[in-house]
Amino acid sequence: MNGLKKLLGDKKKVDDPKVSQSSSPPAPHVTLIPPGSTVLAWQTFEFTTVTLNVRGREIERRKGQARYFIEDLGSGVALEMVEIPGGSFLMGDVPAVNEKPQHQVAVPPFFMGKYAVTQAQWRVVAGWQEVKRKLDLAPSFAKGDDLPVEKVSWEDAIEFCARLAQKTNRPYRLPSESEWEYACRAGTTTPFAFGETITTEFVNYDGKLPYGKAPKGECRGTVPVGSLGVANAFGLYDMHGNVWEWCQDVWHNNYEGAPIDGSAWVRNGDTHRIIRGGSWSSSGYSCRAAYRNVKEPGNRFYFLGFRVVVSAMTK
Repeated sequence: MNGLKKLLGDKKKVDDPKVSQSSSPPAPHVTLIPPGSTVLAWQTFEFTTVTLNVRGREIERRKGQARYFIEDLGSGVALEMVEIPGGSFLMGDVPAVNEKPQHQVAVPPFFMGKYAVTQAQWRVVAGWQEVKRKLDLAPSFAKGDDLPVEKVSWEDAIEFCARLAQKTNRPYRLPSESEWEYACRAGTTTPFAFGETITTEFVNYDGKLPYGKAPKGECRGTVPVGSLGVANAFGLYDMHGNVWEWCQDVWHNNYEGAPIDGSAWVRNGDTHRIIRGGSWSSSGYSCRAAYRNVKEPGNRFYFLGFRVVVSAMTK
């Protein structure tokens, strides 16, 4: 993942004759907002996604395609940004009070990192000119270029985005909570993008604590981004599990008064910030698309990372 040459090659092939050839939603034409930015060539990648039944058994495997651009960070390191089409979805869920009320949200198109930010990507950007605060070049507990960076605070992630925006002249930032859930669900309404439950074959979480009727599995620690081989229907990897991901929003106890336009909810809450997706140490329940968690913006934990987004507009 960390080499530009590797990013341009290494497309996984699926030869199973039962695999469907079309699964991803149609993508609208999208363009980057900032005038004067470097013109980027569109590329297309192929991915595999699956659907699991309530017992965690694979019932369907599909191929999909998505468009993306590559942000060359230098030093042989690149960032892949996937086109996320705009649309509406029902945010939240019934089980927990802080996931209610369910509400319809209209999300404009944007671009999102195919993976959580890796340690190789972090190291390059952390070496760039400081905007507001210093960054540790190697903060992570588990070491590896293709592992997600962790032990980074919300404040650190904001600084990373600011440096990336300054260098590229593109509006990189953390996702809003609604953008994150919309991107995670990728058109699904089930608890997970992969269906009714998850297993450790496809998601890196604490398999000793499965969701629903899924079988128990292993607990691995962090794994290289994308290494479990399946994406959701938008072509995003590891939206469930591996590391928790910071969002822009401050914490609110429920969705009463939440924005319905995809923007971040940063008023009238407390100082804590939202994290989403679960991690390698989380239960299956905590990895649900709708599950909300919260940490202080200065917290750094070995299960906590982030991915970036960049705003877009339709042509």
